[in-house]
Amino acid sequence: QVQLVQSGGGWVQPGGSLRLSCAASGSTFSLNVMGWYRQAPGKQRELVAQSTGGGFTNYADSVKGRFTISRDNAKNTVYLQMNNLKPEDTAVYYCKMRATVYSLNAYWGQGTQVTVSS
Repeated sequence: QVQLVQSGGGWVQPGGSLRLSCAASGSTFSLNVMGWYRQAPGKQRELVAQSTGGGFTNYADSVKGRFTISRDNAKNTVYLQMNNLKPEDTAVYYCKMRATVYSLNAYWGQGTQVTVSS
């Protein structure tokens, strides 16, 4: 059994920064792929950033150059540093971890609200 616990998020003005964290506990040895998704009101959940065990990362076009995903494998934790935030980044952010990119079984964090407004 795996549990993901998220922290961070909150309210920030446009241009500001936030950092999200997601820590896994339990049977974490096979969680190679770690990612962040977000869901805005009335929209589908979308991939924001993803990191594989081989060091490959990919980002949604809308966040490239502003967001950075990183991980601490020793702590089974993934981070999302979000800079130059825009109102359109407002959403509930979820972390997701799974063994491979082809795995149907995945674990999700509880979600955390990020609100960007003046």
